[in-house]
Amino acid sequence: MASFAKLNSNNIVITVESVVNEVLKDSNGLEQESIGVQFLKTLYNEPNSVWVQTSYNNNIRKNHAGIGFTYDSQRDAFIPPKPYNSWILNETTCNWESPISKPDNENKYTWNEETQSWTLQTI
Repeated sequence: MASFAKLNSNNIVITVESVVNEVLKDSNGLEQESIGVQFLKTLYNEPNSVWVQTSYNNNIRKNHAGIGFTYDSQRDAFIPPKPYNSWILNETTCNWESPISKPDNENKYTWNEETQSWTLQTI
């Protein structure tokens, strides 16, 4: 199955749909993103809609798209919503990272934006 993200006018993902891989094949048997896009536009009778292929195993466009993600055409990547104002976008992975590293041990931590630190979770 191939996955496609539908974007709104601000390049925000509003839905993600799966399409059987056979639908994407051209006359030479090669999968083409454009064929999947046209299939979805026809299926939903939305000729002006914008669809972009995404990948569950992150083979293309850095991250699998989810509702609320942004498609950045310059990076050709889906970027998740920013979890905290202080977090910084990693340009290689297109994922958000805390300004300080999470402790590397078996404990569970949550980010505290007020103190800009990791807080040990207690059960």
